[in-house]
Amino acid sequence: MNYELYYWPGIQGRGEFVRLALEQGGAEYRDIALLPEEQGGGVPALLKFLEGPDVARPPFAPPFLKAGRRLIGQTANILLFLGPRLGLAPRDADGRLWTHQLQLTLADFVLEIHDTHHPIAGGLYYEQQKAEAKRRSRAFLAQRLPKFLGYFECVIERAGGKWLAGRQLSYADLSMAQVVAGLRYAFPLASKKALRSCPRLRALHDAVFARPRIRRYVASGRRLAFNNEDIFRHYAELDD
Repeated sequence: MNYELYYWPGIQGRGEFVRLALEQGGAEYRDIALLPEEQGGGVPALLKFLEGPDVARPPFAPPFLKAGRRLIGQTANILLFLGPRLGLAPRDADGRLWTHQLQLTLADFVLEIHDTHHPIAGGLYYEQQKAEAKRRSRAFLAQRLPKFLGYFECVIERAGGKWLAGRQLSYADLSMAQVVAGLRYAFPLASKKALRSCPRLRALHDAVFARPRIRRYVASGRRLAFNNEDIFRHYAELDD
């Protein structure tokens, strides 16, 4: 099956979790965000599905995936669909449910990371909420970051191998590696300190980004760089 991935141009965002799965799964897909508007890409392509009157089941926001006649929204939902098809989910129902649960927990984690720099409202600029962001980041780094990382470290330990959901790589591992990479960009000092006690998570990150297909994707130039318009943002004043 050929896939079309729709996301905002210029940022990795939540779309990157889907991209990593598509890349690792060897799927053929069109990344609409990378296409110019005259070739059917960009924001107009998104609005066609988000606001178009002919879409019976419109997604709330990107990312969303067009797979044949299906239009699937929400990152975790897309990965729940793709996982079995790309060999990135356990074969048994319990294992798939567990992997989905891990992905949903990662979604909670990502939201809390985002809210360190936008604690009041996403519609305000960071500069309009810097004092609140500083306070939010301090609480996040002191309490929530070690709690989330400790949880996922424990999950790997109990799984008995190097992956989260069992003996085989899953889409949850790809997403976990992306979160670790994002934390290292956003909070280089604090994340280095927090990850010292998480050797399994460090190893998972390295193992994911060492996989041949992921390495080729990173080297291809199609993987966008982290930047301060994205979920993971680096503000030095928040990293202490």
